[in-house]
Amino acid sequence: MSKWQKISVFLLRISLGWLFFYAGITKLINPNWSAQGFLNNAKTFSSFYQWLTSDSILPIVNALNEWGLTLIGISLILGIAVRLSTYSGALLMILYYFPRLTFPYPDANSFIVDQHIIYICILLFLGAIRAGHIYGLENWCINLPVCKRFPQIRKFLG
Repeated sequence: MSKWQKISVFLLRISLGWLFFYAGITKLINPNWSAQGFLNNAKTFSSFYQWLTSDSILPIVNALNEWGLTLIGISLILGIAVRLSTYSGALLMILYYFPRLTFPYPDANSFIVDQHIIYICILLFLGAIRAGHIYGLENWCINLPVCKRFPQIRKFLG
């Protein structure tokens, strides 16, 4: 990979990381935020999304959403555990995509593909090329004694 390609991947990883981090941290610091409104308006798989709003599950959904976005963002920004965070982020984006979808229109300005599908593609790309090794902390981390002692950690990091 050329220097400019590496810089491009790095900038893509950082900017997407910031997008996720900011989305998560704003939810974390807002005590009134809840996923309930979004989930209640689900157009596709509405019974599944309604189930997620039940009193026993909604607090878990809210916490996973807030912390998931924040930690995915931190992971992408720092370039550590990028493979795990990109696949987790892609799953989260799928869960965001379907409630808005009235097939084939996810919104008034889109036909099948909206920003969630674009995010999924970018996340899968970053995971596939091991983007955490490009100006990220994964290269440093895999050389730590704990990673040498437990090779499973190295596989986890990519």
